Amino acid sequence: MPYLIDGHNLIPKIPGLSLKSVDDEIQLIQYLQDFCRQSGKKVEVYFDNAPAGQAGTRSFGQVKAHFIRAGRTADDAIIARLRRLKRGAKNWQVVSSDRQVAAAARSVYAKVISSDEFAGFLLVSESEDRSDPGESSDLVLDSDDIDAWLALFRDGKDDDSGKL
Repeated sequence: MPYLIDGHNLIPKIPGLSLKSVDDEIQLIQYLQDFCRQSGKKVEVYFDNAPAGQAGTRSFGQVKAHFIRAGRTADDAIIARLRRLKRGAKNWQVVSSDRQVAAAARSVYAKVISSDEFAGFLLVSESEDRSDPGESSDLVLDSDDIDAWLALFRDGKDDDSGKL
């Protein structure tokens, strides 16, 4: 199930992130990219109070970030998105601790996850992503595999010069 996330509602729940930070949205997007890479899920995250000229939607891999112009809120944008999804909204999970957003999500049968709970998912994902890659590697290459990779890096030229 993909996620609709109230970004500014989630940021204060993640240790090390702060709404006072200039790049808080980008930091959250980086956490969400790691989460998407590990889980295979898609995320739409909404941020309100976009500076003049910065409103709009941008894609960061599996993360689609919606920067909502001043005068509108991320809550309004999430609720509007749920309405556009119609029956498909039941296939989405909404991350917010805002009661109005949660009520709107439940009214269209979307699953609601609190920002605190989802922050826990992100932190687990982040700690797994930073684990030592040598700890439990299942990758084993035999000499044929190595030769195939070397040939690939030689642009398919199989010469005996030993130069890459």
